[in-house]
Amino acid sequence: MPRFVILRHDSPRGEHFDFMLEAGGVLKTWALPHAPEAGVEMDCEALADHRLVYLDYEGPLSGGRGAVTRWDCGTYTIENQGDQEWAVMLAGGKLAGRAMLRCSADNPQRWRFCPAEVEHR
Repeated sequence: MPRFVILRHDSPRGEHFDFMLEAGGVLKTWALPHAPEAGVEMDCEALADHRLVYLDYEGPLSGGRGAVTRWDCGTYTIENQGDQEWAVMLAGGKLAGRAMLRCSADNPQRWRFCPAEVEHR
């Protein structure tokens, strides 16, 4: 089963949460403005793929990029995956259920995180 992690990232640009999905030897990553909440959609930003080490890493980041702490982690299954949309079922310590990511039609860096059926445990 592929894994996911949500890292609380204290960075010079402010706090945000990195939502990372293990896929093809990398972590597909989106920056969320706040922690996921069931039924609360939010705009997010696609980031460059990250190394798999972040599935387990907590601590300072090089280059003055702040520090990360694990907010949640677990496994996921893919319901739908494409260039414009990911639909996944999360099985984490805090979050469980369906979440979707949809790309903006006008900007490939802008996405929408939709935790439609995600519930806090």
